Amino acid sequence: MNENVLLSPEFQYFGADVFTNVYDGGRHIKMPQSIRILGFSNAEDPAIPQRHETYIFRREVLRDLLGFLRKPNNDALFITGPTGSGKTSSVCEVCARLNWPVQQLTLNSRFEFSQLTGHFTFSSQKPGETPQMRFQYGPLAVAMKFGHVLILNEIDLADAGELAGLNDILEGRPLVLTENAAEVITPHPMFRVIATANSSGNGDATGRYVGVQLQNLAFLDRFRYLRVNYQEPKIEEELLSLVVPTMKPVLGAMVKLANEVRQLFAEGRLSLTLSTRTLVRWAQIANDFRNSPNSLEYGLERALLIRAEPEESEAIVSLCRTVFGDTWSQESSSR
Repeated sequence: MNENVLLSPEFQYFGADVFTNVYDGGRHIKMPQSIRILGFSNAEDPAIPQRHETYIFRREVLRDLLGFLRKPNNDALFITGPTGSGKTSSVCEVCARLNWPVQQLTLNSRFEFSQLTGHFTFSSQKPGETPQMRFQYGPLAVAMKFGHVLILNEIDLADAGELAGLNDILEGRPLVLTENAAEVITPHPMFRVIATANSSGNGDATGRYVGVQLQNLAFLDRFRYLRVNYQEPKIEEELLSLVVPTMKPVLGAMVKLANEVRQLFAEGRLSLTLSTRTLVRWAQIANDFRNSPNSLEYGLERALLIRAEPEESEAIVSLCRTVFGDTWSQESSSR
């Protein structure tokens, strides 16, 4: 790290106490107090992600993220894992605690490299002023200028030819904006690139993630990799208890059902899964309607079952009867 960065008032060191909810193997741990983590001193930048106090960090994921942010060694970071497992949220929650601004873009099959660099547009600097032709910087240009983290979500949905435009950037070279009088943007020392995807860039042999494309080997070679799976059952249950504490008696069964569904999805027996994101949604809806008949089934329908095929929906409900036992039957009979 450049010593000028370390001495600049723009930056500051944070202690380990900014990460309070850290778990390892289902066990809550305290981060070593000797750890000092470099971040930004300005907590008011609108590009800083929102911080959620109930977020639970996994030690191994947090370790790899902090290691990359501290010293990327000219690498970008590729985070892979199943849908809703916390790939993007883990990055945003770390950056939120370090006041590290983030630029995000979710890619798709129509992605063009110019979406990252910027374009000319008619705009006004202040409301009411006459619009003028100005160059609007894209998320890559902004991140490189000011040292933000650039998150490229669903990167495996984009065309490999368009992503090749990032190769020089990932090598640490400047960005040349030919459209803006060949402006040259030298990478800020705190500039980082993180990609997220359901695959590892080699396509989706399972066919479960529609639109995933095979990526160029030379492009993938510029990343270090991190796999983020679903939280361990104890941790997911703890997370749910922080979000919806009033439902604590049934949270263990909800997590058990989620893992049953995930296993069937992994075996190819279901075409959809119950991610951590969907699990939280289910718990929140059921909690909001906890005084209504069969709030558990009502919440599960709104969170997952309505988008399932009828036979798959019935299979999941059958699992619910097995997992929840009398709790599910009593709610159903009260309808």
